Amino acid sequence: MKSKFFIVDVFAKRRFTGNPLAVFLGTQAFSSDEMQKIAMEMNYSETTFVSIKRKNGGYPTRIFTPKREIHFAGHPVLGSAYVIQKEILKRQTPTINLDLKSGRIPVLLKYRRKEVSTLWMKQFNPSFGQILDSKSISRVLGIDKSDIDERYPIQEASTGLSFIIVPLKSLGALKRIEVNKDRYYRLIKCTQSKAILAFCPETRDSSNDISARVFAEYYGIPEDPATGSANGALAGYLVKYRYFGKERIDIKVEQGYEVGRPSLIYLKAELRDNKIEILVGGRVLLVANGELV
Repeated sequence: MKSKFFIVDVFAKRRFTGNPLAVFLGTQAFSSDEMQKIAMEMNYSETTFVSIKRKNGGYPTRIFTPKREIHFAGHPVLGSAYVIQKEILKRQTPTINLDLKSGRIPVLLKYRRKEVSTLWMKQFNPSFGQILDSKSISRVLGIDKSDIDERYPIQEASTGLSFIIVPLKSLGALKRIEVNKDRYYRLIKCTQSKAILAFCPETRDSSNDISARVFAEYYGIPEDPATGSANGALAGYLVKYRYFGKERIDIKVEQGYEVGRPSLIYLKAELRDNKIEILVGGRVLLVANGELV
């Protein structure tokens, strides 16, 4: 049985930047074991399998990393919605709903000259977990304790997938990170989060607001080029702690330079009625398509 697949770059400034993603249409063609093997074969940060038939207004979608299936991730949501619009709907639509194991995620599509220009996903209200000490985290990241901005906590945050958020003082510190795998695995035995996002307010491009790096060895991704779920958690963190002096943000995050995949993630978030509303956005570009026999 043949299944169409598409390779897209998500959070891309141009083709061959951003985070690559393989999207397969027709989940009914594969068993869970086959999906996992395909994800390992493709060796992307994630691979998605999308049902071509809507169920109750949403498209059932499953996400696999090279090591395991996960319930939620950002760039697979945006990349899958892009493929659905281009290959299934083939018409302009303002919203596409994806049904993940973590719940339904609406994706908002913006157009320019009849083509999708930007996609935005609504994320769940963030939750916050334990606060971690800077000494142990600095050892995991291979940096000095003094590199950590202790005005803000190191804390677990989640909008569907949990991350340890680490505030740093400088871009130099961010660039110096070299994760100690033994200490990393000892750390995540004691945390809900299995991945780390480190960030700082210095950027390579003056038009951006934050530089970030994401490390997720547990999921088979030593360093991720661009991470919508992690940046959604970061957006909640920035609003919670008024990082920019107010309870709302509209910013751009650069990521992926260290792995040769410069990426740009748009974040909007605001505290309303004791909930933080979060939108994570970016561009998606088609790279290639084909059929799996």
